[in-house]
Formats: sequence, C-alpha cells, structure tokens
Amino acid sequence: MGITCSGHKEVLSIQVGENESAKYWLSVLNELKNRGVKDILIVCADGLSGIKEAISTAFPNTEYQRCLVHQVRNTLKYVPDKDRKAFAKDLKTIYNAPSEEDGRKALDRVKSAWEEKYPRAMNRWYDNWDAICPICKFSAEVRTVIYTTNAIESLNATYRKLNRQRSVFPSDQALLKALYLSTFEATKKWTMPLRNWGRIYGELQIMYEGRLPE
Repeated sequence: MGITCSGHKEVLSIQVGENESAKYWLSVLNELKNRGVKDILIVCADGLSGIKEAISTAFPNTEYQRCLVHQVRNTLKYVPDKDRKAFAKDLKTIYNAPSEEDGRKALDRVKSAWEEKYPRAMNRWYDNWDAICPICKFSAEVRTVIYTTNAIESLNATYRKLNRQRSVFPSDQALLKALYLSTFEATKKWTMPLRNWGRIYGELQIMYEGRLPE
C-alpha cells in the first residue's frame, strides 16, 4: 500500500509468497518498477527478512523506516506488566525526540535506566538505529504518516473480515482473486487525502528536493 502525490492511500500490489527473503521482496519491488512506479521516498515496514537489502537495490534513494509500533512491541514483549508502562514511556522519548542527536541521547538514557533489569532489551534499537532514526528529521505531522504500518494492518484486517467464511482456498490464484475483489470493498472510503496533506507534502518537497512535482 502506498500514498500517492495527491495524499491518497492506494493498494499497489497484492502478493502471495511462501517465505520472506531479499529475493522475494526484490521481485515485489521490481514488479512495481515495471508497472510504472518511478520513485519511493520512504518505505515503512516491520523488520521483514531481506526488505532492507531489497529496497537499497531496487530503489537506492529510498529511505527505510522501521515501524516504531512493532519496535516498541518487540521490546516490551518480555517485560512484566509492573514495568511495562514506565518502560514504554521512556521509549517514547527516543522516537519523539526533536532530532536524531537527541534521539540517540535518549536511547542511551533508556538503556542506562533499564539495562540492569533487562540487559538485552535495547539491543535491537542500537542494531536498527539507521532504520529508526529517519523519522527524527521530520515534523510531528509527517511522523504520523511514516512511523507505523497500522494502515496496512487495518487493510489486512478488513481482508480477513470480508473473507471470514472462506478460510481455505484451493490455490494461490483463488486467494488472489478473493483479495482482489475484496480490495474494491475495502477501499471504498479512501476518497479523501490524508489529513493536513498540503503541509506534509510541502515539507516532503523540501526534504526530498527535486523528487516531487510542484
């Protein structure tokens, strides 16, 4: 799913794959290129196997932003309830930081505060910092668009709801046909651009000079 230059959500492709890998994701991205997608500014995705390598190959100028909702969820997965709220509050100081430098300082503070109790909890934040920090250079309005994959998860939930009566399909082709038809129903309400799109688009034009039409 993508956001067009007009600020509208659009389903670009429906894929059925047996496993995730750089080869698989590269084939998906190459299909988009072959169908006419010329440029992608930012891809927000979970830590999908091979996605980072595929993006850098197919669209070398595209930034990869890790979904922060998944990042936080994975960090708190093994944190007991008694500490989860306080830990989550501290994590917010990282991805709500006004700049990348401040975000990195906040990351160090959070690690220092919790490493005695949870020594490995913040490792993935350091390992994935290059895919977490792109959001730091944007305003709060742009961040709301690129920080999470909730929009695609909401679409997937709609697919499951529409196909609830048919949990088993005789072939991949039958599944694709059902998803294709369901897309028309799922996207009926996608008639308006994203909220505050004018300001968001203006900021993206400045940040990615020459890559968006005036």
